[in-house]
Amino acid sequence: MMKMPFAKLAIAASLSVFVVGAAAADTVLRVSHQFPGGKGDVRDEMVQLMAREVAAADVGLELQIYPGQSLFKAKEQWGALVRGRVDMISLPLDYASGRHPEFSATLMPGLVRSHERAQRLNDSEFMDMIKKVINDAGARVLADAWLAGGFASNMQCITSPDTVQGQTLRAAGPAFDEMLATAGASIASMPSSEIYTAMQTGVLDGANTSSGSFVSYRIYEQVSCLTAPGKNALWFMYEPVLISERSWNSLNAEQQAALTEAGQNAEEYFAREAAGLDQKLVDVFSENGVEVVQMTPENYQAWLDIAKESSYKTFAENVPGGQALIDAALAVE
Repeated sequence: MMKMPFAKLAIAASLSVFVVGAAAADTVLRVSHQFPGGKGDVRDEMVQLMAREVAAADVGLELQIYPGQSLFKAKEQWGALVRGRVDMISLPLDYASGRHPEFSATLMPGLVRSHERAQRLNDSEFMDMIKKVINDAGARVLADAWLAGGFASNMQCITSPDTVQGQTLRAAGPAFDEMLATAGASIASMPSSEIYTAMQTGVLDGANTSSGSFVSYRIYEQVSCLTAPGKNALWFMYEPVLISERSWNSLNAEQQAALTEAGQNAEEYFAREAAGLDQKLVDVFSENGVEVVQMTPENYQAWLDIAKESSYKTFAENVPGGQALIDAALAVE
C-alpha cells in the first residue's frame, strides 16, 4: 500500500478536524412525539415542516425528530420535557393533567365545538391562563394546534348518552372520563397509540380520539360505527408543539427567531389542515365499510348537560382557578 506523504496527511487531518468541528457546531434539538412518522399524520407533518424551515434558515440549528414513541412513551413526554431530557415535543396537553390539572380544560366536553372557535381561543384570556401554567412548569408553546374528534364503537353507534351504557370506552382525559362514566360507560385509560390493540384484544368496546388519530392508527379496522365531529363536535383537544425553557434559553437570538417563525408557519399550516381532517376521517371510515353518523343538536345538548353536572362541576371545585378557566373559555364568542 502506498504511503501518503506527511504534508498531505497533515492537510487531510486538519480538514477532517474542520468538518467534524463544523458539524459539532450545529445545535441539535431532539423532538419527540407519539404519532406515526412519514405516513401523513398532520402532527408529524407539522414538526417536519418546522425542521425543514429551521434548516433553511441556516442558523446552525437542526431539529431531529423521533416519531411513534421511539424516544419516549406518549405519557412520559411532558416529564421528559420539563426535566430537560428532551428538547421539544408534540403532545396532547391533557396527557399532562395528572401533573397540572388545569390542562384538563383543554379537553373539556363541548368547550370548543368548532374549528373557528378553536382559533379564537388561541388569542384569548383562557389560553393566556393555560400558557402561564406551561411557562411556570418550565416550557413554552411554539405552535398552537386543536383537533376535533369523535367516537367509534364495535358495539353500537354512540349518539345520545344512553348509547354508551354497558360499553368500555377510552376517553382520553379526566373530564371525558367522568362524563362518560356518569352516562353509564366503563372507562379504560390509555394513550391513543394503544387504542387499536385494546380494541383488537377486547379490552375496549369503543373510544374517542382525534380525527387524525382515528385515521393514522387505522381504528376503522376495529369498529363498526363512527360518530364523526360534524357541526356538533363534543370532542376537541389541544395538541401544541412545546419546547423546554432550558433548551430555548440555550439558543442564540437568530436560532430563537428562526424557531419562532417556523412555529408560526407550522401553526398556520395546521389550522388550514385541521378541518379537512374531519372530512378525511368520514371518507376513510366510509370507504372501509364503517357506518358513519353524527350527533344531533339534541344529542349534543344532552351530553353537555351531563358534562356540566359532572366534569365541569368537579373541575371547578377541585382545580385551582378551575371556574375562572371555564368562564374564560365560555366568554369567547
